[in-house]
Amino acid sequence: MRIIFLAFPRVQLLDVVGPADVFAEAARQLDDPRAYRVEVIGTCKGMLKGSNGLKIGIDKTFETYKGKIDTLLVAGSPHIDEIALDPALQDWLRRQVKSVRRIGSVCSGAFLLAAAGLLDGRHVTTHWNSSAKLAKEHPQTHVHPDSIYIKDGNIYTSAGVTAGMDLALALVEEDHGRKLALSVAREMVMFFKRPGGQSQFSAQLAAQTAERSVIREVQDYVVEHLKSDLSVPTLAARAAMSERNFARTFKTEVGLTPAAFVELARIDAARRLIEDADVSLKRLASLVGYANTDGFRRAFMRRIGVKPRDYRKRFSSV
Repeated sequence: MRIIFLAFPRVQLLDVVGPADVFAEAARQLDDPRAYRVEVIGTCKGMLKGSNGLKIGIDKTFETYKGKIDTLLVAGSPHIDEIALDPALQDWLRRQVKSVRRIGSVCSGAFLLAAAGLLDGRHVTTHWNSSAKLAKEHPQTHVHPDSIYIKDGNIYTSAGVTAGMDLALALVEEDHGRKLALSVAREMVMFFKRPGGQSQFSAQLAAQTAERSVIREVQDYVVEHLKSDLSVPTLAARAAMSERNFARTFKTEVGLTPAAFVELARIDAARRLIEDADVSLKRLASLVGYANTDGFRRAFMRRIGVKPRDYRKRFSSV
């Protein structure tokens, strides 16, 4: 089975070598080198420098490659905009989707698939910090910012960087079953099914900073006063705005309602406390502004996707 990765100058190399190692380990455990034959093709031949400065050798380009492709995966890059609008590459991808068994992207590679029109009407994901941009530039896609990976028909998209390994493991399970995928995960010291979504790993609030200074000041106040009254009337008063105008302006600037932002700020702080301190659930809820543990537990589940207790077991450094 031939797995092809598409790479280009300043590619995120982990988007390629991480998933490639998953497929290689699966082939090793199957004792069949032909089970997964991984190749990297590029937009040009020769030594290709990744975004981290390391280089990989490229023997074939997308224009010269003639082999049969089973699975085609497009890697991402911090500079994906430079390659996504290449018309020759877009045409090639549109031809490939008609013949390959499955096609997908790792991280921001979704922007290249979207530019080629392959994600129109599809449910997709990408790196949490690029999801809003993908949704804005390609409104015909249905972007799920918290998913680790998504399958929609024969189109597969994954979240940021290491999530490409999660996707590769899912493809191994699809091809050879749960037992092999679990064994590969154990050997590579990775989750078989990663708990929760991207929000447990992202600094969500960094993507939510408003352009207007008065709203930024309110955001800063929220983050620094999680135990205080953070209701709309209180925050509107701090911004010297009417409640209605404040709520509307906040939603426009931040992309979230004030209540949603407050909840995200509190849960983000709770997540960091769980990782770094041995605090009881009741104390934890109080520290981030919740009057009772039930409300805190529900909010944590809603935002992170796992219970606080389970998150502590997996991610606490204490």
